[in-house]
Amino acid sequence: MPVALETLPSFDIAPHERPPHKLWTRDECAVLAKAGLVDPDRYELIEGELVLKMAKSHAHMLAVLLLVKWLRSVFGYDFVVEEPSINVRPEDNPTSDPEPDAIVLTRSFRELSAQPRPDELRLVAEVSRTTLPFDRTTKARLYARAGIPEYWVLDLEGRRMIVHRDPAGDAYRSITAYGENERVATLTAPSHEIRVGDLLQ
Repeated sequence: MPVALETLPSFDIAPHERPPHKLWTRDECAVLAKAGLVDPDRYELIEGELVLKMAKSHAHMLAVLLLVKWLRSVFGYDFVVEEPSINVRPEDNPTSDPEPDAIVLTRSFRELSAQPRPDELRLVAEVSRTTLPFDRTTKARLYARAGIPEYWVLDLEGRRMIVHRDPAGDAYRSITAYGENERVATLTAPSHEIRVGDLLQ
């Protein structure tokens, strides 16, 4: 049976324990990238922090490919984008430029003139190996505040899919883990299920 995850351990450092540091904005990062001081392919801006993207293992790349392939079989090629930059809520947008592993749009990407807004997203998904604590806390809060209705985390080490639904404030009120032999479907396509293990190597 899927396991409801009611509470999550805290992986964050308390603000008073952090040394003084600068928080960055999207505009500042664009200037740094133009000057060649920051490689946007290596860093992701989250809550003002430049987070180094971890090197993707073969298992991670395969899982992303399998997830994207399945999502496109359900929603169509034009509605699923791999590793895009997305917008979050207006208050967070200046200091956060997340790049999830996959998204499902409410309309074709051909109709978009800019990065997708939260109201244009059906689902956001991350594939996690070494970044699981970060994806389950900081990114979950960011996506919940944006009102993104569904957030999936494919946990490679735990061989499970952690499904977040029902955003309220900076948290998802429903968090359920599905084991590798269980089947899961999205809210907007409930008749299209996939066995979690089929997304894993």
